[in-house]
Amino acid sequence: MKNSNGSRTVEPQYVQRFGLQFRVQHILLFLGTLGLIFTGMPLWCLGRPGYGWTQNVVSFFGSIETIRGLHRIFGASLVLVSIYHLLYTVYTREGRREFLELVPKPKDVADVIKNSLYFLGLSKERPQFRRYSYLEKFDYWAVYWGCVIMIGTGLAQWFPEATAKYAPWLTYELAAEIHADEAILATLALFVWHFYNVHFNPSRFPGTLLWLHGRMSREEMLNEHPLEYEKLMSDKK
Repeated sequence: MKNSNGSRTVEPQYVQRFGLQFRVQHILLFLGTLGLIFTGMPLWCLGRPGYGWTQNVVSFFGSIETIRGLHRIFGASLVLVSIYHLLYTVYTREGRREFLELVPKPKDVADVIKNSLYFLGLSKERPQFRRYSYLEKFDYWAVYWGCVIMIGTGLAQWFPEATAKYAPWLTYELAAEIHADEAILATLALFVWHFYNVHFNPSRFPGTLLWLHGRMSREEMLNEHPLEYEKLMSDKK
C-alpha cells in the first residue's frame, strides 16, 4: 500500500481497537455482573424445592445477610459503572464516537439479511462490517436495556418504602419477579451468546485478550471489520 507521497506504507500487525477508558468500563461491568450472578443465584434459589445446595453457599458466607450485603455492593458497582459510561458517552470525544458507532443503522438490517443468506448457502458474499457489526450492537443495547431494568427493580427492592411512595404500581413482589427473570435472561445471554461470539467461536477459541489490551491483529480486522480497517489506513495516509 502506498501513501500520497508515493512511498510504501507499512501496515501494522496489530490495531488498537479500544482505548483504556472503554476497557476499564468493560472490566468493571464484567466483574460486577459476575458478582451479582454468584450472589444473586443463592438468594433466588434459597427455600425453593430442589435447590438445597444453596444452604451450603449460605453457610460458606456465614449468613444470608452477608450474601445480601455483597449483592447490594455489586449492585452499587453496577450503578456507578452505568453513570461512568453515561458521562463517558456525553463528555468525551471517544465516548461520543463509540456511542454513535453503536447506534443501529439501515446497513445493519441489510447485513442481517446478507449474513442470513450466506449462512443458508444462498449467497457466497458475506457482509462487510464497519467498527461494529449488528451482533456487537445487539450485545451493547441488550446490556443497556438490562441495566435499566436490573437497577430499577433492584432499587425498588432495596428501598421499598420510597418505591411505595413514588411508584406504588411497582410492588415489591412485581419488582422481585421482573428482577429475577431479567437476571436469568442476562446470565444466559452472557454465558451462551456473548461468550460464544467473543471467546468460543472457532475463529477465536480458546479466547481473546482483546478486552484486556484492546488490540486486534491485522488479519482479524480484515476478516471481521474490513471497512473499519480501510478507514484507519486511509486516515493514516
